[in-house]
Amino acid sequence: MAETLLHSWTMGSTLPQVAMTSEDAFHHSANSTYRTASSSLPADQEALLEKLLDRPPPGLQRPKDHFNGTYIIFFSLGIGGLLPWNFFVTAKEYWVFKLRNCSSPAAGEEAAGSDILNYFESYLTVASTVASVLCLMANFLLVNRVPIHIRVLASLAIMLAIFLVMTALVKVDTSSWTFGFFAVTIVCMAILSGASTIFNSSVFGMTGSFPMRNSQALISGGAMGGTISAVALLVDLAAASDVTDSALAFFLTADVFLGLCVGLYMLLPRLEYARFYLRPVWPSHMVSGEEQRPQDSPSAPAAAPGSSESSIPPLRPILKKTASLGFCIIYLFFITSLIFPAISTNIESVDKGSGSLWTTKFFVPLTIFLLFNFADLCGRQGTAWIQVPGPRSKVLPGLVLLRTCLLPFFVFCNYQPRTHLRTVAFRSDLYPVLFTSLLGLSNGYLSTLALMYGPKIVPRELAEATGVVMSFYMCLGLVLGSACSALLVHLI
Repeated sequence: MAETLLHSWTMGSTLPQVAMTSEDAFHHSANSTYRTASSSLPADQEALLEKLLDRPPPGLQRPKDHFNGTYIIFFSLGIGGLLPWNFFVTAKEYWVFKLRNCSSPAAGEEAAGSDILNYFESYLTVASTVASVLCLMANFLLVNRVPIHIRVLASLAIMLAIFLVMTALVKVDTSSWTFGFFAVTIVCMAILSGASTIFNSSVFGMTGSFPMRNSQALISGGAMGGTISAVALLVDLAAASDVTDSALAFFLTADVFLGLCVGLYMLLPRLEYARFYLRPVWPSHMVSGEEQRPQDSPSAPAAAPGSSESSIPPLRPILKKTASLGFCIIYLFFITSLIFPAISTNIESVDKGSGSLWTTKFFVPLTIFLLFNFADLCGRQGTAWIQVPGPRSKVLPGLVLLRTCLLPFFVFCNYQPRTHLRTVAFRSDLYPVLFTSLLGLSNGYLSTLALMYGPKIVPRELAEATGVVMSFYMCLGLVLGSACSALLVHLI
């Protein structure tokens, strides 16, 4: 989610202040800024200099991103990485219809189908989570072994193949083989989740070698994918069309967009701006402390295949440098997934008894799903203009911890059903709207800052591996939050 906020970053307001600071105390590369041991710059000036991380290297003329072509491609790849998954989950009524034995099944089959339906979302969550974690680990190990274009194109091809299969099954009567359809769906979900994880973490790692606005484009694209799926859900509810027609529209849209992503990714290296940042770099000697040749030297060759640089990236220095940011990401997504969707989607309108469409049919889709995704998108986009606090600031983890206050706010809204905590402190529909907006904005803004800083505080050749590690932090936070949300629901 974090990448979306970097879209339109401008640094004009900070340049005058930075210009007053001598840059001799800093070492620059295309990807990182390192402060020397003798530097005595104040922390606030150091934070301002963090905004110059994308400064072009000496001796090389940085080309322009004509017509924002590279930005548009990364934004589209961000949408393509999450839109299929969102559509898969959004088509909830379709899965209910399919697993309910839709064509008048026998009595014995009805019971079996109901059992599958009751635990469908749990199976789906387990399958996707396990696949995501395993594929993140595999992707880290393959960073220097399998070229990134192979990993990206292969994962896109797998995602497209999965959705073609699911699209073909939409109009097929599966009532006679409900167990078989259930098994196919779970396997497809696991494969889709794993391929999507490899795709997103690889492309995010790749943007670490680009200026941060491109990382922001990718992250903003992911949030746009969530917003599009939320709008599609509302349109589906308003149209009240046949459930299979809705699912067919969802899946065909995902098919088309995945095909578009394949074409856009193949176009990327043809752009001069993209080729400039995709050029090979010298290996880092940051850990050993040796003098390293400038990464951005025009004559710097790529690491030879089969050399030590082709092996597994060094994990310890990455973890050490990203420890603070890692904590921020884990806790951010822990709080977010603890609240959304387990708690927030069970909040009902206080006027539900009126029977109006707003308080019944559209309350949760509008005030929870659409509002959260839109606020998250706005928060990520905000980092295009505001990048405060910096990666080493103590304010960033402070703001992350402050989000804990949102938890009791949601709990004491009109959450139903309530067993242990009977008190409803916020008896107005405005409160869940306000709290959801704060949850989405803070999640989008702070997570984007943390995610985009990660690949920028390491040498450029470790940027991709760091991007995978940052994705792992995010996955860990989501898993922990989802697991604890089940306990929290029982406590309410």
